[in-house]
Amino acid sequence: MSRIRLLEDDELSPEVRTQVEQLEASGADASVLRALAHRQEMFDEYFRFYYPAHQGGLVEPDLKELVRLKIARLNDCFT
Repeated sequence: MSRIRLLEDDELSPEVRTQVEQLEASGADASVLRALAHRQEMFDEYFRFYYPAHQGGLVEPDLKELVRLKIARLNDCFT
């Protein structure tokens, strides 16, 4: 269970709601975005850092995601 309350659709800014809808439409979990939406500046910084780091580089994005999930699991974070 999340320690930070995840915002509902009607609580999201239009920009955040668009991102959440796109992510959920692809079948992905948008919990992180719903949590970050409490602070717009954190949401913006997340996208400025995470997506270039996740999509770029030599390591495939799928492997990066598996590593992220393993680290989360080792820290008892079930994301």
